[in-house]
Amino acid sequence: MLRLETRNSAIRYERVHSLSILSTQFSALCLSLVLMGGCGYQFRVEGAGPTIGSATATSSSTSPAPRLVVRTLENKSFEPNLETRYTNYLRHEFSSGSGAQIVPEDEAADLVLSGQILSVTVPSLSFTQTTTLESRTEVVVIVKVEETRTKRQVWAQTAKGASEFYVTPDLQFNRVLQNRALEQAGRFIAEDLASRFLLQLESGKLTKPAARPTSDNEDTNIK
Repeated sequence: MLRLETRNSAIRYERVHSLSILSTQFSALCLSLVLMGGCGYQFRVEGAGPTIGSATATSSSTSPAPRLVVRTLENKSFEPNLETRYTNYLRHEFSSGSGAQIVPEDEAADLVLSGQILSVTVPSLSFTQTTTLESRTEVVVIVKVEETRTKRQVWAQTAKGASEFYVTPDLQFNRVLQNRALEQAGRFIAEDLASRFLLQLESGKLTKPAARPTSDNEDTNIK
């Protein structure tokens, strides 16, 4: 009798254990189906995504860059051979940071940039009763941009660049230092003009008639 009860208990335990295993397997199967269904669910976005800024800015960024000719500057200062270097600085900076495509003068262009080196001064910054210890080169450049077809002026700007250098007892070496300061001032001017041209281009103001060049009191002084 005891053996029969023990056997019946073992059979019931095996049935309960089998049902538990089947329940666990069924739960795992349901979980897998849910996960598979979730993985198959995708979000799709049609058309252009969200845009920061107005539609005008988007259209201007996609418009082709204007073709710009940078003519050799006219040197009105007493510093010789400065126009070639400053023109090269302008072409370099405008080709990389103005939003325009720089082209040679013999190619078709939308705009033409021309300008003048108005003045070069070398004031003393520090000195004693007998000698100068430190000087500064100050350069003033004015440029304008015209439409090639209509000759209408669309932009004009005056910029100033400055760079300091120490004065030594060696006059020849002082000239080398002064030339380096002139080059540095020219690079500052070219970088500033290219940045300002880019702002005008992005704002769409180049399509409007340009106002007169900024006065000396409103000039950009770069150091």
